[in-house]
Amino acid sequence: MLAYFILSLFYLETILRASLGEGFFSSGFLISLLFSLPFSFLSYIISTGFNSSVNYVVTIVLLVLWGLIFASQILYYKLFKTFYTLFSAGNAGQVLEFWKDILALMANNILWILLAFVPCISIIWLKKLLVFSSISMKTRVILIFSAIIFHIIGVAFICAGEKTQYSAYDLYFNNDHPVMSVKKLGLITYMRLDMQRLIFGWSPKIAEPKEIIPELSEEKSKPLEPVKKTIEYNTLDIDFVELISNEKNETIKKMHHYFMNVMPTAKNEYTAKYKGYNLILITAESFSPLAVHKDITPTLYKLVHEGYYFTDFYTPVWGVSTSDGEYVACTGLIPKRGVWSFYISGKKSMPFVLGNQLKKLGYSTYAYHNNTYTYYKRNISHPNMGYDYKGVGNGLDIKKSWPASDLEMIEKTIPEYIDKEPFHVYYMTVSGHMRYSFTGNAMAAKNRKLVQHLPYSEAAKAYVACQIELDRALEYLLNKLEEAGIADKTLIALSSDHYPYGLELKEIDELAGHKVERNFELYKNHFILYVKGMKPTVIDKPCSSLDILPTISNLMGLDFDSRLLMGRDIFSDSEPLVIFENKSFITDKGRYNSLTGVFTPNPGITVDENYVNTIKDIVDNKFYYSAKILETDYYKYVK
Repeated sequence: MLAYFILSLFYLETILRASLGEGFFSSGFLISLLFSLPFSFLSYIISTGFNSSVNYVVTIVLLVLWGLIFASQILYYKLFKTFYTLFSAGNAGQVLEFWKDILALMANNILWILLAFVPCISIIWLKKLLVFSSISMKTRVILIFSAIIFHIIGVAFICAGEKTQYSAYDLYFNNDHPVMSVKKLGLITYMRLDMQRLIFGWSPKIAEPKEIIPELSEEKSKPLEPVKKTIEYNTLDIDFVELISNEKNETIKKMHHYFMNVMPTAKNEYTAKYKGYNLILITAESFSPLAVHKDITPTLYKLVHEGYYFTDFYTPVWGVSTSDGEYVACTGLIPKRGVWSFYISGKKSMPFVLGNQLKKLGYSTYAYHNNTYTYYKRNISHPNMGYDYKGVGNGLDIKKSWPASDLEMIEKTIPEYIDKEPFHVYYMTVSGHMRYSFTGNAMAAKNRKLVQHLPYSEAAKAYVACQIELDRALEYLLNKLEEAGIADKTLIALSSDHYPYGLELKEIDELAGHKVERNFELYKNHFILYVKGMKPTVIDKPCSSLDILPTISNLMGLDFDSRLLMGRDIFSDSEPLVIFENKSFITDKGRYNSLTGVFTPNPGITVDENYVNTIKDIVDNKFYYSAKILETDYYKYVK
């Protein structure tokens, strides 16, 4: 039985790597096998603590549990291109709302599911050949000691290897990335580390900030002579020196030091351009350039090309897909890995989000979502952002279908705010949600006739059909604003939560008309920023959804501190920085792929290694301090 446990875990780690398309001749595979041994020993000890009959049942239960874990992680990866954390697993009950999608996913991956359960099925056939009797205390001690020895060997192997970004050493001790952790350490070790970090609390380790931090002294704490300002910055009057001198908590003190030395963004010609305007902010489910067609989705096309046209905008996918996508756009912060950041933010001070900012200025503030109002705990996060929040189940009464209609949501909600200027409304749409099929998607079926002529596969046509519903919703919204005479006084901002990962990559390539590059181009998107009657303006600067909050805050002339957000005002003269979930990045000088460790400069640009390392440090700092803002409720110390 001990050999069977060992072989079973080796086998499961092997099929997992096969499902990822990973090779087997690598140090990552060897490490995963090394760390499987202690877990196998402990499983064997658990399954030999009773009489033979009970031990047999315990063995089957353990193998079924292993099968469930590996099968579910494979399915999750197939869908979201990442692995779930224990925090997400503990809040997985809501996923049952998508049972039809889950069944379709299982049907498409039935082979992987069956392979994951081979060990627990085989044990039934092999029952007569295996021994399930209990073992002596001496044997248990030997096995525990052996497990410790193999664990030490595994750790030693990691310590003897490279210590670069996303090396096994980096992922085991300093960093956190689900996909890379599974590839370099194995699923069992990834989930063990995730459990440890969730229980005991953990933050990634970073190098100390590179900025020179002035030493505190009585001399430097004295007020300085007034200096005439030549440049105005988007900052608040925060006396970091005094805060540091009075702070006893070392973590908070370190954060004060860091933010004091972040370069703020300067005010510019766009500052307060839309001060006093109404604001409608939309996070559109799975919206992408693939959905924008001049003839099929004319309103989307109009808003993209007749507003501010951002040619190099990205919506990276984060660990908790839609919720993290919302969080980034609404808060200007990078999500903390391993948890639901938006949900956690619902119990923290969030003074810079648009709902709270505009509510202080007398705006009527509303948020709507045409799905279950408690999904992703939005009933906690969205009211904390200053919104009167309604979803299905707490005030938004719409026709029951999956997915629900964005058009119907707009029709039902506009009367609640159209005559309450100034207003700010936030929408999270759902019509663009997978699964992309004419038989399993109400919005695709509704708009099927409008896409039948397109030269695409069924899934690709169904995706476009879903986005037609968003297009109709926006058309209705624009018409109602026009009827009310406020279209030219209402700023509309729209971004996606993530690219349409419900499509297969080959279907994305089909819609794009070429093979889409996977590390950067896959996440390229549109950011709609539009006011009726504006002069269309092209913005070529690299930017991302992380920049939405500081950009809109500047446009509306709000009081905010740009040092305390991880994004940057796109219209400022600050150097652009697009950050991806795997810590790849794009600047105006080129792009760095963290998975290959290669920086590719733009044509005609030459940079040295110091530049790349500096930006890598900046990215690490942003991940670290963004998580710390959430962990420590930092904004309450500086507001």
